[in-house]
Amino acid sequence: MTIVTDNREVPRITAAPVPAGSSGSASGGQRGPRGRMSGKERRAQLVDVGRQLFAEKGLEGTSVEEIAAKAGVSKPVVYEHFGGKEGLYAVVVDREMQGLLDGVTSALTGGHPRELLEQAAFALLDYIENHADGFRILARDSGVGTSTGTFTSLISDIASQVEHILGSEFKARGFDPKLAPMYSQMLVGMVALTGQWWLDARRPKKADVVAHLVNLSWNGLSGLEPRPQLMGRRNR
Repeated sequence: MTIVTDNREVPRITAAPVPAGSSGSASGGQRGPRGRMSGKERRAQLVDVGRQLFAEKGLEGTSVEEIAAKAGVSKPVVYEHFGGKEGLYAVVVDREMQGLLDGVTSALTGGHPRELLEQAAFALLDYIENHADGFRILARDSGVGTSTGTFTSLISDIASQVEHILGSEFKARGFDPKLAPMYSQMLVGMVALTGQWWLDARRPKKADVVAHLVNLSWNGLSGLEPRPQLMGRRNR
């Protein structure tokens, strides 16, 4: 269509029609009609919301109503995706545990055993620094001192990653390699408990914390006695 002005024909520019249900933006993501989130997007949003609330209040202190309200949805949407807050919590915990385990595993790149201890300690403190909410979730509902729960399971999983390192060192030094699992639990527990304290303290700086952790653990291992004896009279 043209417009006639001063005996000249000027083309009229018209915008292309926007398809129904489109936001008009190329970066709107995979959304349904009227800009609604896809099932995948909604699930990811609920995981993020749950992660924030569980870190702040824990599982017992968080309700489905709060999750739904913060996500801007109705309660049935939460139940539809996760069956309830327990299902959402399980997904959040599983992702955090896998992320931390992957970080520790990838950090152990080899080298001198003392350097491996440094790498493991840095991996845990890196996770605490960059994923504070995730660590609070893992530590909140089952602390380091408990015999069961998420955090205890996590410590055992990480300890299994360093167990073979201690086993080979014990064997090379004439110690009983069967004791390696117990010592690996001791070392990882020490680092994990220190990390839980450092989560709130954040002093001294991370590298200094790692240096002191390795100082205590490595020098303790260096002076390890093959058959330690108790000083007191109690023997059981």
